[in-house]
Amino acid sequence: MLQAHKILNMTTQSIGIIGATSLVGQCLIQQGIAQKRHITAFSRRLLTNQNQSYVTWQQLPPATQKETDGDKNKILFWICAAPIWVLPGYFDFLLTFKPQRMIVLSSTSRFTKQNSSDLNEQAVAQKLADSEALLESWANLHGIEWIILRPTLIYGYGQDKNVVEITRFIHRYNFFPILGKASGLRQPIHSDDVATACFLALWKRNLNNLAYNITGGETLSYRQMVERIFRTLNYTPRIISLPLWIFHIATGLLKCFPRFQHWNASMATRMNEDLVFDNSEAKCDLHFSPKPFMLKMKDLPSQNL
Repeated sequence: MLQAHKILNMTTQSIGIIGATSLVGQCLIQQGIAQKRHITAFSRRLLTNQNQSYVTWQQLPPATQKETDGDKNKILFWICAAPIWVLPGYFDFLLTFKPQRMIVLSSTSRFTKQNSSDLNEQAVAQKLADSEALLESWANLHGIEWIILRPTLIYGYGQDKNVVEITRFIHRYNFFPILGKASGLRQPIHSDDVATACFLALWKRNLNNLAYNITGGETLSYRQMVERIFRTLNYTPRIISLPLWIFHIATGLLKCFPRFQHWNASMATRMNEDLVFDNSEAKCDLHFSPKPFMLKMKDLPSQNL
């Protein structure tokens, strides 16, 4: 039985954010500013034109580079919004800040892609699982509290992959192809809600060394998700069901173009697979209450892109 939740009020403590320029990283910074929390934002590229209250930008060194300038100032609390597999390369760097607690984003793709027919997707699932294990081992060895959050399909501000690719296809061709009924269930989660979950997990100090699957506040079919994108664009939904062999041919041809090299027929097959997860633990332990899949124009890419 969990103890009553204790929320740590540490407004003067700096929060380190790795992956600060990512979609979720940007949401973390905006929420941190709104909460008047001091943030040290880390990026692999040097950002010299950033001028934000409560935010200090620093450049990440090359991964695995040994520190030579002694201990850094303490940053006790960390959130990693970068891909989890880059984190082990910065373990030594992080130790110079004497971290006490880390919230790290992984992905439910660890489970949904492990049995994919595409070898690259299987490799991604394995990389996620291996990276989670490395984090747990390293953090436990150094007495660092950790929580892993695994979001489902992330969308928001026209910067994600899934909703953006669907939108761009609709913009260009005025229809969208699906396999069969595309009845597989999805739980899209907005990047703002992922950031909120990170902060909720960061300050619940009685929750340690745990992993949570986090989902959006609505479950709908892949087809319904596509229809909602059409309607947000003020388009009449034009959805065409195609056989799998056409998807095999199309994705094979599209791989000639760099932008579509990650496309594969397994993506079409998953349109009819339920990729849903139980969110009850996150709702109970973190008091997490995500919003439904209510798209706004700002969540879609510009037609000119």
